[in-house]
Amino acid sequence: MNHIHTDANLTLTRRLRRLRRSEAMRAMVRETRLSPDMFVLPLFVCEGEGVRREVPSMPGVCNLSVDEAVKEADAAKADGIRSVLLFGLPDHKDDIGSTAYDPEAPVQCAVRAIKQQAPDLLVITDVCLCEYTDHGHCGIVIDEEIANDPTVDQLVRAAISHAAAGADIVAPSDMMDGRVGAIRTALDERGFENTAIMSYSAKYCSAFYGPFREAAASAPAFGDRRSHQMDPANAAEALREVEQDIHEGADIVMVKPAMAYLDVIARVKDAFHYPTAAYHVSGEYAMLKAAARNGWLDEQRAMMETLIAIRRAGADIIITYYAREAARALA
Repeated sequence: MNHIHTDANLTLTRRLRRLRRSEAMRAMVRETRLSPDMFVLPLFVCEGEGVRREVPSMPGVCNLSVDEAVKEADAAKADGIRSVLLFGLPDHKDDIGSTAYDPEAPVQCAVRAIKQQAPDLLVITDVCLCEYTDHGHCGIVIDEEIANDPTVDQLVRAAISHAAAGADIVAPSDMMDGRVGAIRTALDERGFENTAIMSYSAKYCSAFYGPFREAAASAPAFGDRRSHQMDPANAAEALREVEQDIHEGADIVMVKPAMAYLDVIARVKDAFHYPTAAYHVSGEYAMLKAAARNGWLDEQRAMMETLIAIRRAGADIIITYYAREAARALA
């Protein structure tokens, strides 16, 4: 117990547990709160019809055909989710990722279908080439290296096609230099000045992306992504990346992954006071699922504790495969 001595020489006992005695009391003084409208639900959209194929390493997450993606988005909206993030899984891939800007590719078709069914749902589209290239890299490979500027040209084409389909927000996740500025300029020149950009500004070269690469069939056929994704040892560099993206026109910045980079989320928010997203990635989700299935932890409590930690670190927006489950728990 701590004692405070007043001028009247009275001794007051400070009992911090007074404000923890009941759920009503704890709720009244709670510092960090979650709400469903801050969650974004990622969806993997594939070709075909009536497809709902669970990803083995991500229980509860499925590859969805466009019709099933519409159903999932509509169900998420009913749970209180107001945003979805679309990833495309095309049947055809080539060395330049040309399907990324095909107006009839899964993402573009899903954008149109979801906006028709639920016009007030925010649709965000991932802008990258890794799901579309036959080598699995995020850009154009020239002489066994990811060529920055030719990749940016392809990303611009993809972003324009997503905006034309009706995307509210495009989200470049490739980590090429200058891509935010190039996309912003191209969107504005074509009349899409109201299409926002959520940039994967501090995307780390992380071991926690493994299940995603299974879901999207996007593992690199050779090499790795260390030449463009960030070194996990660096935090000050993340601030430089975020500052550059803001300068180039990003409307929202993102840190990815979330749990292993809570310090980075906090530093970004403190430094820029900018709308900040954090991606609770596939590996982080899969770990909780695996531990829960083994009876090692209470999944709902662990899920909520994890999401609260991300929010407490400073994230305004949380992209998570738990979005629907968390929204239902909050309800």
